[in-house]
Amino acid sequence: TLNQRVVLVSRPEGAPVPENFRLERVALPELADGQVLLKTLYLSLDPYMRGRMSDAPSYAAPVEIDEVMTGGAVSRVERSLNPKFQEGDLVVGATGWQSHCICDGRNLIPVPSGLPSPSMALGVLGMPGMTAYMGLMDIGQPKAGETLVVGAASGAVGSVVGQVAKLKGLRVVGVAGGADKCRYVVEELGFDACIDHKSPDFADELAQACFKGVDIYFENVGGKVFDGVLPLLNPRARIPLCGLIAQYNAQALPPGPDRLPLLQRTLLTKRVRIQGFIVFDDYGDRHPEFIKAMAPWVREGKVKF
Repeated sequence: TLNQRVVLVSRPEGAPVPENFRLERVALPELADGQVLLKTLYLSLDPYMRGRMSDAPSYAAPVEIDEVMTGGAVSRVERSLNPKFQEGDLVVGATGWQSHCICDGRNLIPVPSGLPSPSMALGVLGMPGMTAYMGLMDIGQPKAGETLVVGAASGAVGSVVGQVAKLKGLRVVGVAGGADKCRYVVEELGFDACIDHKSPDFADELAQACFKGVDIYFENVGGKVFDGVLPLLNPRARIPLCGLIAQYNAQALPPGPDRLPLLQRTLLTKRVRIQGFIVFDDYGDRHPEFIKAMAPWVREGKVKF
């Protein structure tokens, strides 16, 4: 079998460019006992991948130069010498940017049956959806009547956070970039409001939308969105932290005053809880719980994607 794969050839400086990668075509070896041959059907592109391109300290080891770029994929089992898998099975795993993969199957998860598309196992019923659900429910601990703010509200994680929060009876304010995204978040996803972070009056507009303060801020952006939310936090607010999209391509600290004293004072005096998490490291054993909750909402149209 001829495998097409994309390997990392250099560390990006700022935003990645095509020259940081190389397309290769290589012949795969024969299967050994216990292995499966997978064919990639859908490949996910996620913000965490930018961090894996860097050699800076991170929560995950960087992709080595001349190695296949990391990434989650839905694949079909083409051939199996592993009794746990049959030809034709659909699975999801971190098999990387390549058309085929040979592995022992230890980190493969079966794709839930009955989905409109298997690709949903990479989105609303995959890592982004599980990040949204577990971060909100376990760290955010939502209560009816509270106000939640979520950045990147039209994205794979933020859109699910807001919809689940609405199902739990919260007032939900999204933040997104541009009028079209904001309109989609309110009219299609059902958020109570969505503020354009590109607006020159962003902080004031966010404060008006959060007229009772903010009880939960689902943090996946950082930057000016966090700056706008910080003074609005209510006592005992909770901040699940899963990402910092605004900083991933940064080559230096952002300009401006030192925010640390204000941050420390706010967190202390308001007894704010902020907790970072890596979804499969912290909640991998609770994947069945997530699927049991999310799959019915998706099938009934209560959560759009």
